[in-house]
Amino acid sequence: MKKRIGLLYGGKSAEHEVSLSTARAVTQALNFDEYDVFPIYITHEGEWRKGEQLMAPVDTIEQLQFNNASNQELPNNISSFLPSHQEKEEAALDVIFPLLHGPNGEDGTVQGLLEVLNLPYIGNGVLASSAGMDKVVMKQLFAIAGLKQVPFVHFIRKEWQKDQESLIGKMEKDLAWPVFVKPANLGSSVGISKASTREELIAAVEMALKYDRKIIVEQGIKAREVEMGVLGNDTPKCSVPGEIKPLKDFYDYQAKYKDGNTAMIIPADVTEEVEQTMQDNAIKAFKVLDCSGLVRADFFVTDEDEVLINEVNTLPGFTPFSMFPLLWQHTGVNYSELIDQLIELAIERHAEKQQLHYTMD
Repeated sequence: MKKRIGLLYGGKSAEHEVSLSTARAVTQALNFDEYDVFPIYITHEGEWRKGEQLMAPVDTIEQLQFNNASNQELPNNISSFLPSHQEKEEAALDVIFPLLHGPNGEDGTVQGLLEVLNLPYIGNGVLASSAGMDKVVMKQLFAIAGLKQVPFVHFIRKEWQKDQESLIGKMEKDLAWPVFVKPANLGSSVGISKASTREELIAAVEMALKYDRKIIVEQGIKAREVEMGVLGNDTPKCSVPGEIKPLKDFYDYQAKYKDGNTAMIIPADVTEEVEQTMQDNAIKAFKVLDCSGLVRADFFVTDEDEVLINEVNTLPGFTPFSMFPLLWQHTGVNYSELIDQLIELAIERHAEKQQLHYTMD
């Protein structure tokens, strides 16, 4: 029997367009002989719209953006919008594939909704998603776990508005130029700036505050950026490593999605010892956050082969040309097979949760 897959994409996020591109790519990789595919679009305004079953892959992202005239909008009745297994079997979705990047999708909010509805879904749960989205919380957990990372300072908007001079002084004391200023809760390098002076730092913080109330400022480091994919539930496995080589100052949103000013080297040219350290740390980070399904772990590797973890991404870029699928392709798992494995991992994790008792009997 064909599995019924709900693709959930779009979202009230600065990464809305990235999500649409990912959803289009997934439709082109799914085997329509094995899956019935149902699109679920969340608009920029947060409206949920359900499209008709897809009978074939879509060619453009416009085909995935539904208007009110032809599609059902049920923002206040999600339980009927996403049928559960308590309803007729033929109406149930076997698994939801969240393809929502950034806040209101990758941060545990949608995952919490799907948990309440008791629907299987691909990827990380509420805790891992929320902790992985908040770079400050993530780095604090990594520190507790003993994972090496660069020094950082964090603060919220109110603190910046109240005592900007004191915060700048702390950053100048604890960090060295250059620094990287980031919104704590955003991905795809949105709102990130490099600063080498006080003036650049102030401008970078003001820009980052447009995207989040919490800011993290990290020590710049001379190192290679090497990434590794992690796949699994309780017994995760790692891909080969891959190196990001931006052809500009750093790997920002423009380099990732617009101008192609980035080279990916897969597998990365690292020693066996460095690769083993990355594997150990990637799996340790995966388990510290209680991850499931998929994670991309990002590292810095210095000229002295010191390995420092930068962050993990609990819903990494997922087009065929994104690093995570390419890492697995070079490990022997192609894009379609990767999606198949993620679907099975989601169903496995959901089945395990159904064994829990919710009464005192």
